[in-house]
Amino acid sequence: MAAWQENITPHRFEGQTVIVTGAASGIGRATALRVAREGGRVIASDLSAEGLDSLSAEYAELGFVPVAGDISNEAVVQSVVAAAGGRVDALANVAGIMDSFQPVHELDDETWERVLNVNLTAVMRLTRAVVPLMLAAGYGSIVNVSSEAGLRGSAAGAAYTVSKHAVNGLTRSSAVMYGRRGIRVNAVAPGGTRTNIHAEFKSRLAAEVLGPFMQANVPPIAEAEEVAAGIAFLLSRDGTNINGVVLASDNGWNAI
Repeated sequence: MAAWQENITPHRFEGQTVIVTGAASGIGRATALRVAREGGRVIASDLSAEGLDSLSAEYAELGFVPVAGDISNEAVVQSVVAAAGGRVDALANVAGIMDSFQPVHELDDETWERVLNVNLTAVMRLTRAVVPLMLAAGYGSIVNVSSEAGLRGSAAGAAYTVSKHAVNGLTRSSAVMYGRRGIRVNAVAPGGTRTNIHAEFKSRLAAEVLGPFMQANVPPIAEAEEVAAGIAFLLSRDGTNINGVVLASDNGWNAI
């Protein structure tokens, strides 16, 4: 099978301001680059100031607007929105963290709270912050990054699985609430993707239960750019008439 190649759609985001979280690496970085190469003004958010500096320096011609900080913090959310300058055409909630595959009886409060704060609460807060701007404009597109773990119970630990199922619920609720006001809200659920997110089995039970299943059923690892292609499509006006969808981007894993 021929290798996949990214095909940029020139000017697709021309004149638009797009916020992308997790933009310093992985799927977030690939999404930020895709949108910027297609003409968008990208507000690039990430916890890593060093990673954002590297992105901005390497692609200076794309004019990224970097905002470093932890987006589970409301003050950082406000800084990201302020950097957009009063207009947000699209938002990609990509930033996320993994758990260590702990089942609920092995789950500590710190892991639960941190995973839910980053993967869910930050998504809610940033969505809450941009929706008034989109309502005023009569248009907006939001894409939340879910996960294969948002579609099944056999892809991660309890905290991560709960967080991504909840992202799907937030996506669908928001799609219903705002769809008639010109705002589309969708999600992309990646399977295994080559990123810098590290996850290790800290649970013997999880390794025993999930290990054999994942070895037998997980399709080949995708490149971040492959997932970003689907995100960019849904963010753009090409995704018109698509609202409330959780799009699996997992090489068919969800069908197994």
